[in-house]
Amino acid sequence: MQEGNGQELPRGSGYQGIWYMNQPSTDRYKYKYSGGFATYPQQHIPIAVHAPGADKTFFVYGGTLAGKQELLHMVSYFDHKTGQVPRPAILLNKKTEDAHDNPTLSIDDAGHLWVFSNAHGTSRPSFIHRSVRPYSIAAFERVLEANFSYSQPWHLPGRGFVFLHTRYRSGRGLHWMASPDGRKWGESHPLARIAQGHYQVSWPYGGERLATAFDYHPAKGGLNARTNLYFLHTLDAGKTWRTIRGETVTTPLTEVKNPALVRDYEAEGLLVYLKDLQFDAQGDPIILYLTSKGYAPGPANGPRTWTTARWTGSEWDVRPAMASDHNYDHGSLYVEPDGTWRVIAPTDPGPQAWSTGGEVVVWESRDRGRTWRDVRRLTRGSRRNHTYVRRPVNAHPDFAAIWADGNALEPSESHLYFTNRSGDRVWRLPPVMKEDFARPDVFG
Repeated sequence: MQEGNGQELPRGSGYQGIWYMNQPSTDRYKYKYSGGFATYPQQHIPIAVHAPGADKTFFVYGGTLAGKQELLHMVSYFDHKTGQVPRPAILLNKKTEDAHDNPTLSIDDAGHLWVFSNAHGTSRPSFIHRSVRPYSIAAFERVLEANFSYSQPWHLPGRGFVFLHTRYRSGRGLHWMASPDGRKWGESHPLARIAQGHYQVSWPYGGERLATAFDYHPAKGGLNARTNLYFLHTLDAGKTWRTIRGETVTTPLTEVKNPALVRDYEAEGLLVYLKDLQFDAQGDPIILYLTSKGYAPGPANGPRTWTTARWTGSEWDVRPAMASDHNYDHGSLYVEPDGTWRVIAPTDPGPQAWSTGGEVVVWESRDRGRTWRDVRRLTRGSRRNHTYVRRPVNAHPDFAAIWADGNALEPSESHLYFTNRSGDRVWRLPPVMKEDFARPDVFG
């Protein structure tokens, strides 16, 4: 297969996600985390984008072929006009089973799709590909081969790309670089490098503002001791970074106690697992994350408390939300036009309890995070845990979240799913397709 040379890409036989595990254990939970990881991890943002000009939601995911555990970077879309999906395009074979190499997606002003193919550390290359035609998955050209991890490529209308990412240089340092057109990239600038590094989640607001929330990995314990909560944003495509109060900071941040600190969870003895970042109608950020007492699965490290930190205009309002049974249960936060906050996440225990994922639940708050109620269960009685519910950019009401499933205790097949904004239906993307296009099946 000639990857990324402008020729027509081969197509998969259906939608089959990659299975992955990390850090085997000697107890009944088997792994630190594991399961169907087609939409993993939350530090890869975005993986889906609604394009009004094409009336399609484009998405990328970590796929594989039936009976194999070999990561393929897949590109596809849901056509809102026809209600169908095509056979997914196979952009490249990453030649690993490591889901940390999963891709991310951005779309430029002209409608070209940009796929950023990650690497977990420095042992494999990373790539940037651009679709040959606007709003098309048929053919891509390779624009860049480099090395980056946890890519978060944001195309700001009329301003080009601001590319947040991680570089493994004695740890996980946060970096950013910019490009007016995706072809010519400026220097990679360090944003934060405290102790052993960071994880981050980010999101744009209003076309100019780009915000990031991040943790830090202490010198002792590293990523398994991740803690603290920080926030920065830029209004000038990364040239300057500011705290929530507007104070310009000198980058890279290198001290644990610094002006970007939202809350000192290290002092409270709690770990922090970032989930999502959103904005309310006033443009004030809301950070969604989970806290726990330890990295290992099982009841001993509970409670695992989903939490929101909302900027009120003068302070961070930090409030507990719901709970779930695993640190790597991941969901997304939505702020509706009427002010309702909604979280879609696998917070109910699944068939593999105390493991990654579970049954997907819709939670709502109508008082800005003070109280929450579970209003709908999207999945019940599943055979495999559902994992990593992800929110598209400009999410269309008919395609509001996408996720995968998988057995968290042993390698398994993995299917992909999506739901609408009202959460009254779940669809499964067809794992096997006999034609070039198919309607997803209603699930459950």
